[in-house]
Amino acid sequence: MCKVYNSVGSLTAVKNRLLAHNIHNFKSVKELIAFQNEFSALRQKIILNHRQVIKKESDDLSREIPKLKNFIDSKKAELEQSLVVEQETFETKINNLKLNHSNSFQRFLSPLKIVGYKLKLQSVIKDYEQKISSALEPLIADYNHKNIRLNYINTRFDDAVNQSGEAELRELTRKKNVVDQINNHIYGAIGEQKVVKELEKLSDEYILINDFTLEFHPAIYRQQNDDYIKSIQIDHILLSTSGIFLIETKNWSQESMGNLNIHSPVHQIKRTNHALYRVINDKIASSRLRIKTHHWGERKIPIRNLIVLIKHKPVEEFQHVKILTLNEMLSFITYFEPCLSISDVQAIANELVSINRSLILM
Repeated sequence: MCKVYNSVGSLTAVKNRLLAHNIHNFKSVKELIAFQNEFSALRQKIILNHRQVIKKESDDLSREIPKLKNFIDSKKAELEQSLVVEQETFETKINNLKLNHSNSFQRFLSPLKIVGYKLKLQSVIKDYEQKISSALEPLIADYNHKNIRLNYINTRFDDAVNQSGEAELRELTRKKNVVDQINNHIYGAIGEQKVVKELEKLSDEYILINDFTLEFHPAIYRQQNDDYIKSIQIDHILLSTSGIFLIETKNWSQESMGNLNIHSPVHQIKRTNHALYRVINDKIASSRLRIKTHHWGERKIPIRNLIVLIKHKPVEEFQHVKILTLNEMLSFITYFEPCLSISDVQAIANELVSINRSLILM
């Protein structure tokens, strides 16, 4: 099986965007596609769940409110009964003092004691009123709150459901917006993974490097187009004894192909070819990359440009760029005769892997 380095670039971009938005519950591209397709159903499921939650809350409140009312009445009666008992105790003491005048000293003290007991009784009554109010206040507040809530649910059930599910629905919509923003990367990852799966059918003499990027300082001047190349990015580099294949993958539908610019990937892959040719030849010239020479002279390392369209391809043809469908790719790659040794292929692979995602000083 073909040796493979790195994950596909679009998949890496998808993972990075999801992580940047604190989204961790998607494990594959298939799950992202399923989420997009099932969004409306997921939203309805959340609403249905919260309708059940609010219905249960209404049922619970309908049972709790009468019980709470009975408990408040019982608690109030209990506290009032305690007050009655204490009040009767003071009144008994006062009546006993009024009846007991056994000597002149008691006749003198009794009125004073009676006044004292009456003052204490007034204080007890006042304290009990405060005690009853303090004991019942949180219960009454809870009772009123539950009545208001039940009335709100009964009169504005849908609003209660929306409020209950608001945070969950907002988070679901946030995820949908993020996933929609990376939709091109998602379908790009699907296409790139299909290409990788197809290339993995090749023998282990082939080496695949996914998501290859380089930056250059100073920029590489391309005289033919009179432009400068500051950086390159290519979906796949396939190394083989028949040369190097630069592969750019496009997962375009037939409908969208008419609206998309096929010249953009053609231009991109030609830029990459020119820059990579310069890099490899500079490495060979500096002896950083050692390729076995033929007795006739230095070997030429072919670098072929290949754009793979997963479903459909345009009728146009382009100079120096082959455009194929996924099903045509392997037969094209295996068509060419070997011109490099296996050790040459491995040496080139080692060098490219080592410089991937780096800045090259030209």
